[in-house]
Amino acid sequence: MTSLANASDARDNSESQPSQQTPAREVVLTGDRPTGPLHLGHLAGSLLRRVELQQRFAQTVLVADLQALTDNSARASELPDHVLEVMADYLAVGIDPDRTTIALQSDLPALAELTVLYLNLVTVARLERNPTVKAEIELRGFARDIPAGFLCYPVSQAADITGFRGTLVPVGEDQLPMIEHSNEIVRRINRMANRDVLPESKAILSAAPRLPGADGRKASKSLKNVISLSASADDIRAFVASMFTDPTHKRASDPGTVEGNVVFAYLDAFDPYPDEIMELKSRYRRGGLGDVTVKARLVDVLEAVVSPIRERRARIVGEKTYLRDVLSEGTLRAHAVTSSVLDDVRAAFALKPRRVGKFITM
Repeated sequence: MTSLANASDARDNSESQPSQQTPAREVVLTGDRPTGPLHLGHLAGSLLRRVELQQRFAQTVLVADLQALTDNSARASELPDHVLEVMADYLAVGIDPDRTTIALQSDLPALAELTVLYLNLVTVARLERNPTVKAEIELRGFARDIPAGFLCYPVSQAADITGFRGTLVPVGEDQLPMIEHSNEIVRRINRMANRDVLPESKAILSAAPRLPGADGRKASKSLKNVISLSASADDIRAFVASMFTDPTHKRASDPGTVEGNVVFAYLDAFDPYPDEIMELKSRYRRGGLGDVTVKARLVDVLEAVVSPIRERRARIVGEKTYLRDVLSEGTLRAHAVTSSVLDDVRAAFALKPRRVGKFITM
């Protein structure tokens, strides 16, 4: 993300100064839908990476509450609380609001307008062919009653990425079609404007494998097979006890299978001694190592990971005014950037610059 000047100065000068088309350095755009507290899968897959990325790049983390509505509109009243839960998770794991801009999607009107403009550049058939959307539709069991907002999720995500002139997007391999969809829109805009209005983005693929849920299925809060970052020691023990291992490994002496074994997947992700885990895998495969022993080790490993996060989160989560202030300040900074991008995209569509009042903070 480009270095942000004082938000009010940037807004006051947005119409008199030419927009910067090329970021001075790489811009990381990432985020989460606030559908409840974050879990260990988020920690391994994205949160720890964000803590590292904020040391090297300009990073924005978007709390995507509008996108959360695409399949949670019936529970819209829960979103404000979920937003604060996610904010507490961010700060507890070490995301620093002085290094990372944390912004609320619904308070950035430029992103909504970018989405509407971009919808004119894509077809329904293209959206339906998106492999990520197809997989998510199957996961949620949608038949033909697919919410239009859900089908158009790739366009909204393109608005988020381009709205910050994002150049780096941390994703899993299953999200790569979303990046390509965004770049298709970028190329259309740049051709319309006959100049480079927006940069294309690249994926940052995580080296960490996607963690399964305790039952071996995809980790999902809706499937109740995950554990939150605020989990107690008892919660962790119960979570590990429920983990799928190898159903044919009935006795410690039996040879066991490591592949698809959820316990070993979590040990690979969080145990600080990979050489020891390799030895445990060899013993498990040969026979002579029971599930109880492996699960006991995982309980200790997860407690060591979660306990400091749990303690920091407990101190933060009750400070709702502070959490709202952090989010409001980040959103105000983000507004200056997204408004500038929207003016450039409007010009590509031969629309006049907007004439609206100043941004109102939360």
